Amino acid sequence: MRGWWPIFKRELLSYYVTPLAWVVMTSFLVLQGMHFYVLVAQLAAQGSQGADAGPVQSFFGGTVLLYLPLLFVCPVLTMRLFAEERRSGTIEALLTTPVHVLGVVLGKYLAVLVAYVVMWLPTVLYMALVARHGDVQWPVVGAGYLGMFAVGAGYLAVGTMTSALTRSQLAAAITSAMAIIGLFMLGIGAFILPDGPGRELCAYVSVWGQMNDFSRGIIDTRRLVLDATLVVVPLFITVRAVESWRAP
Repeated sequence: MRGWWPIFKRELLSYYVTPLAWVVMTSFLVLQGMHFYVLVAQLAAQGSQGADAGPVQSFFGGTVLLYLPLLFVCPVLTMRLFAEERRSGTIEALLTTPVHVLGVVLGKYLAVLVAYVVMWLPTVLYMALVARHGDVQWPVVGAGYLGMFAVGAGYLAVGTMTSALTRSQLAAAITSAMAIIGLFMLGIGAFILPDGPGRELCAYVSVWGQMNDFSRGIIDTRRLVLDATLVVVPLFITVRAVESWRAP
């Protein structure tokens, strides 16, 4: 892992000195703001029975609108990590420095993960607004954010892997988006398949099912193990791919 910190600082800075992060963050917050406003308006019209059973739970687990932006935001955030450096030739200079390959991969991945967390931070204001007009169980809110962090960490790891497997940012974004959409669609099988092993598998990998649990404050460690696996396996493949570039 030697040398990951300089890579991390370099990569994180590169996001915020270019329009990419600001465009992605602004678009994401606009969509989530509209999503939250629509939920609150609907619950107010129907007569919400409590903030914890209404806006908070609905925001994190009640609608697919929470997840759809991630299907495109995560590929956009990760598409340039390795693909752009390979295209421009700067990756050769990076790999000739005394930096371990694992340090390069972790530095880049952690930078995009921090950018993802920063993107979510302003949404805490939504929960503060709900708290001003009702009782909010902050541990439940924390569980919701933990779920979104775990899901995003897995999606970003997939995007990091696809960026290392191609020289084109566009190809990396499309490939990772297809992989993430595939995972999302697999989870939908829990709602349409008949009872049996297939439905149980789909329910286990369903991000919707995971967030329904987390939005109620139920932290299922099996879900976290799945999310951790979705981080470790793509990053392992990424390390091996980068190591192959150093091979004589």
